[in-house]
Amino acid sequence: MNTRILNFLKQPTLIEEKQKASHRFVEDMPPYAINQELSQKEHGRVLSNYFFRNKDIYISRHNRYADYPTHTHTFLEMNYMLQGSATEIVDGKQITLNTGDLLLLDNGSTHSIKALGENDLLINILFRTKNISISLLNDLKRSNNLLYDFLLDQVVGDQEKNRDYLIFTKKRDNDVRDTLDRIIEEYYLKRDFSNSIIKSYLSILLVQLVREYPLTGPHQSSKTRLLAIKILKAVAEEYKTISLSELAERFNYNKNYLSNIFKDEVGQTFSEVLTRQRLIQAHTLITSTSVPITTIMEQVGITNKTFFYKKYKKYYHSAPSADR
Repeated sequence: MNTRILNFLKQPTLIEEKQKASHRFVEDMPPYAINQELSQKEHGRVLSNYFFRNKDIYISRHNRYADYPTHTHTFLEMNYMLQGSATEIVDGKQITLNTGDLLLLDNGSTHSIKALGENDLLINILFRTKNISISLLNDLKRSNNLLYDFLLDQVVGDQEKNRDYLIFTKKRDNDVRDTLDRIIEEYYLKRDFSNSIIKSYLSILLVQLVREYPLTGPHQSSKTRLLAIKILKAVAEEYKTISLSELAERFNYNKNYLSNIFKDEVGQTFSEVLTRQRLIQAHTLITSTSVPITTIMEQVGITNKTFFYKKYKKYYHSAPSADR
């Protein structure tokens, strides 16, 4: 770990100084970071996607000296114990993390964190499902590994697994820790192209976790799940022109039957997934280029301007022009 970054992470924040004095939680989120509608339904704090505004991955150090209240979120979260130890309650289960341990929390899992001490450094790494590469999962599908199945559930929307979290304990000479250190350094040093480098490191990290923590038993994915992966991969690569009719012919299935299989496995229709992929590509171009928005619409395969603006605002909670 870069010494300058490590020293920076050890420095107390204003919120921490208040928490140290009172030993009570001090709100660290702006109002728009909390989804008020979902919070009322869930009877607890539900963090929104504001973290990812113009970012693909969000990293922060957890505030010390006070218990952090129970909350949930609509994205994946990694808690990396850079130094010291922490106690978390995940869906009613107590978990202890020690230096070098990594906790991967499921989308929608509920957790709280007991007060950290002065020498405890817990790093939060947040990322959305769209940061999980379909191509990567396709490459990993033959591995006997729980992480692959966990990540696959995020993409295909399997709600029956009921797997709240995965813990990866520190290993001697572990490449995983080195990659995590590189991710943290890139984030805080804020050098050119850091966002792209961090995304690449995240893919490397996931592969390393699969390699370092294999299962002892066999793992099989169903035929329909593997078919869903193939369709998702095709959407990710051919989003501009792909259609369900073309895929039905490609995979030798009846169109309606293929549509039903996809909906059962993914939890969304083919049209919904295709639109989401096109919006993701449009958002990337809007936030990273000066190409006119109408041209970007054409490049991602959307021709209806009203439809595009409506769906974009629903997905990103802002207008395309506001993300420029």
